[in-house]
Amino acid sequence: MPQPDFAAQRQTMVDSQVRPNDVTMLTIQSAMRSVPREMLCPPERAYLAYADAEVEYAPGRFLMRPREAAKMLQAVRPMVGERALAIAAPYAALVLEAMGLDVARRDDGDLAAPVEGLYDVIVCEGAVAGAPPESWAQALARDGRLAVVVRDGRVGALRLYQRGADGVGWRAVFDAAPPVLPGFEAIAGFVF
Repeated sequence: MPQPDFAAQRQTMVDSQVRPNDVTMLTIQSAMRSVPREMLCPPERAYLAYADAEVEYAPGRFLMRPREAAKMLQAVRPMVGERALAIAAPYAALVLEAMGLDVARRDDGDLAAPVEGLYDVIVCEGAVAGAPPESWAQALARDGRLAVVVRDGRVGALRLYQRGADGVGWRAVFDAAPPVLPGFEAIAGFVF
């Protein structure tokens, strides 16, 4: 059986999912054309690497849809030489590295634990319920940007948090609803 042409699939992904969704940063487009997303997928799911779908790469962990990953990266405006932290975000980490950022990864253990160091860019490919952990915002350098999807039930939006002189503020950027990361689900309460 012939091997899939993943290079052609990457080009099609950028042309059909990324560019038509207002991702205009050429550095993101170029990096996404070169990063082998299929290498992050289990072999039996590699055929889904460039589909418009979340792909489970480990129990409870999913790669974001390509268009959402691209829009998330554009929202944080990554620049060459910046320090980045990728939380449960293996694809975003590779794209950021291809763009010339120094990337640290956090994909194991307690993802909400305090973070060492300060980062210009923090991204997460999974969603959280309610709000991201305070430890993530505390890891933002001055003018640092954090992008994460916050879900309220089935509805979610990517929020862009930014540290300024007076603290951290946020704004919603676009609607998205990737799966919630294990451990970041909403806490059920008593309802009459």
